[in-house]
Amino acid sequence: MVGLSSAERKAERMRAFVERDKIIGDRAYNLIMGLVVFYGLVVNYILCATIGPKIAFSMNPIVFIIGYFVLAIAGTVIANRSNSPVISFLGYNMVVLPVGVLISTSVYYYGGVNSAVVTGAFYYTMLITGIMILASLLFPKFFSKLGGILGIALFGIVISGLIMSLFGFYSNTYSYIVAIIFALYIGYDFWRSQQFPKTADNAVDCALDIYLDIINLFIRILSIMGRNNGGSSSGGRAK
Repeated sequence: MVGLSSAERKAERMRAFVERDKIIGDRAYNLIMGLVVFYGLVVNYILCATIGPKIAFSMNPIVFIIGYFVLAIAGTVIANRSNSPVISFLGYNMVVLPVGVLISTSVYYYGGVNSAVVTGAFYYTMLITGIMILASLLFPKFFSKLGGILGIALFGIVISGLIMSLFGFYSNTYSYIVAIIFALYIGYDFWRSQQFPKTADNAVDCALDIYLDIINLFIRILSIMGRNNGGSSSGGRAK
């Protein structure tokens, strides 16, 4: 499961003093956030379609895992601690690149970017993302109350996932629950993004939160669809 930004850092972002000349309009703020999320997804697509699997499979698994966590955690910290949109975008890339290589292994396993399973998972993810963002705009009070509930739910699924991995157990019900939680996280993090001071730096930071929600949702939907379709597919695999 791809890591999320901590609640403490989000709270600090809310409390941080912001100079008036750094405030931008709502439209510009949301445009920057949307473009940064879109950029991350495009980079991930390119990695999945080209060198991502080759990088992952050519490395020692332990080295790969350590490198993934070091880059992803460092990138998250840099993005959330920085007050500069340029530095935050650098941190964002430090997360996007290793995440792209990581998910490329799942995409490869399920037949590559052109397989029916992968494209189906992508379309469902984008559809759910759009619905959740729209829902957060229509029902802001509902999403404003989800922070604590989702935090507890996330902790529960992480612990449950570790236990299930330890015993080699898989449950479709668990996968659906995880997908629902991350779908709600998309709506919640979009709602929360509108509560922060509207600066370019906060737009990049919030884009990181939403990007990670989308990636986690995609990975879970891909797993569900892949198992429902009988596992891996040979079509479209990278050579």
